[in-house]
Amino acid sequence: MRDDLVAWLAEPRFRAFAERHRDKIRRKVRSAGDAEGLRDVRAELALAERLLADRRFEITYEPYGSGRLGPDFGVTFRGRPAFNVEVTRPRPRPEVVDLGRTVAGKLRQLPPSVANVLVIDVGSDEVAGLDVGVAIRSLRQAVDARDASVLGRLGVTTPRAFYERFLRLAAVVVRAEAPLLATLWTNPSARIAVPQPAARALVAALTEPSSG
Repeated sequence: MRDDLVAWLAEPRFRAFAERHRDKIRRKVRSAGDAEGLRDVRAELALAERLLADRRFEITYEPYGSGRLGPDFGVTFRGRPAFNVEVTRPRPRPEVVDLGRTVAGKLRQLPPSVANVLVIDVGSDEVAGLDVGVAIRSLRQAVDARDASVLGRLGVTTPRAFYERFLRLAAVVVRAEAPLLATLWTNPSARIAVPQPAARALVAALTEPSSG
């Protein structure tokens, strides 16, 4: 991550972001615990670098408070609050990424009354064949069938409790860095949708070469 940070800090907007949040970033790095934890921190900072490369975006790091349950970023697009972004990496990493399980594990962090986007950072060798729509349909079928093992894993007891969280999810972006790839799935059931121009700009930001 050091080499990435050196490259990213050459860009004024990311440098200003890193200086503003230096204590938080240092704390996250120190508390990461292992290599996987450091990769999680890097995934957050990599997203920040990509969004800040587009001057239409402004971001707030942990808008709901450090250490509190909530998305990693609040994002403003063209001066208007557009959406929250939560960044995740599938952990532990199985032979096949379980997108449904990854999505489900993050739903409790999504607040109401705002559009929420989940960005899933995967390796380039895992992108092929990943279909968020198929994974979500499979997850919903299990929930609707009241599959006890699935409901238990989700931390809910009824389909209604699941949907209270699921309807807060506006979109999922699956991204890889080498090569640069990003796919967008939008939730047609979401209570609050991501503005389409903002969603398109997000995907574009994640598929354009980094300054590093």
